[in-house]
Amino acid sequence: MQIASLPYLDEHATVVEAGADDVWRSLLETLDGSFSRPGAAGYARLVRCDDRSASGPRPIAEGSVLPGFRVVAAVPGQELALQGRHRFSSYALIFRLDEMGPGRTRLRAESRAVFPGPAGGVYRLLVIGTGGHGVGVRRMLSGIGRRAEERKWARS
Repeated sequence: MQIASLPYLDEHATVVEAGADDVWRSLLETLDGSFSRPGAAGYARLVRCDDRSASGPRPIAEGSVLPGFRVVAAVPGQELALQGRHRFSSYALIFRLDEMGPGRTRLRAESRAVFPGPAGGVYRLLVIGTGGHGVGVRRMLSGIGRRAEERKWARS
């Protein structure tokens, strides 16, 4: 299923006091680190994700795989598109970086998904309806931002 055909769920954003290159590197490191934990692979197996373990190029690039996701597009400093599928949903998570001036970048995370059938509806209620998805995405964006800002200050 193409990303554009997946229904839009939400978008979360944060402004990071760092340039797009620092934010991009921090995004890749955070995703790789977060999804390399045993819990991510375990969850991917539990819900029968198509992609259950990390593989492919590192640092993350088009063709890389994380538990639950496949990188379908990677434009350094601009956009990273992840897509996945499991027994309850087909979904995508698209990160976009917008330069807002020298040393300032807006990082956005757009979520798209379809939840077919009754089991998909229950899964949507548990993940989206409880607000857990939003909390997780905002927490991830915040962590990426902190890492990028630390990287910037470490060079100063």
